[in-house]
Amino acid sequence: QVQVVESGGGLVQPGGSLRLSCVVTGSVGTVLAIRWYRSAPGKQRELLGMIAGDSSEHEEDSVRGRFTVSGDTYERMAYLQMNRLRAEDTAVYYCQAILRDQGTYWGQGTQVTVSS
Repeated sequence: QVQVVESGGGLVQPGGSLRLSCVVTGSVGTVLAIRWYRSAPGKQRELLGMIAGDSSEHEEDSVRGRFTVSGDTYERMAYLQMNRLRAEDTAVYYCQAILRDQGTYWGQGTQVTVSS
């Protein structure tokens, strides 16, 4: 069984920072990529960035410059560093692991609330 677990969410003031973590555990073979998404009420789930097995790291244009994706697919870990947070960043943040020959797995999400 494969589990994906996010952590690090919480309440932060506008302009603050948070670092989210994602770990993939269980009967895991090869992790091809780990993606970060967020889902806010009334909005479609949004892709934020990803790391891949070729050591590449990528952030979407919408968050590049404020958010940084890092980690290591071999270590089955990914991180999302979020800086200069805004109220509109309030959402549930999810991690998705893409495994070779095992499919795709989602975490349960971690809530991030940006408010004064």
